[in-house]
Amino acid sequence: MTSNAFITKRVSLAKKYLNIVRRLAKFSKDEIQNDDMIRGSVEWYVYIICQICIDLANMIISYKYERKPINYNESFLILAEEKYISRNLADSMIELTEVRNMLAFEYEKNGYDIIVDVLNNKVKDIDKFVLVIEKKILK
Repeated sequence: MTSNAFITKRVSLAKKYLNIVRRLAKFSKDEIQNDDMIRGSVEWYVYIICQICIDLANMIISYKYERKPINYNESFLILAEEKYISRNLADSMIELTEVRNMLAFEYEKNGYDIIVDVLNNKVKDIDKFVLVIEKKILK
C-alpha cells in the first residue's frame, strides 16, 4: 500500500470516529463520570481519535520530510515548523497527545473535565487537522 493509501485509510477512520465522538458529546460530565458504559465509550473513542491524529502526523512527516520526531508532541511541532499546519493548530493537537497519554496510562483518574472539553471544544480542531490533510495530501 502506498503512503497516500495509508493516509487515505487513516483519514477515513478519523472521519468515522469523529462522527462517533460528536454523538458522544451529548452526554453530560455527570453521565460520563457515573455510567461505566458511557465512560468506557467516551474514553475509548477519544483515545482512538487522538491516536489517529498522531498516526497521521507521523505518516505525513515520514512521507514528506526527512525528520524523525522524538515524541508525539514533536510530530505536530514539525508540521508547524514546515508550515504544514498553523502553530495554533499544532498546540491544540499537542494538547490532544496529552489527553491520549492521560487515557492510555490513567495519569488522572478524574480527567472528566478534560474529556468533556475534548468532546465540546477540541473536535473542531481535529476536523481542521483532517481537512488540512485532505487538501494537501489527498488532492
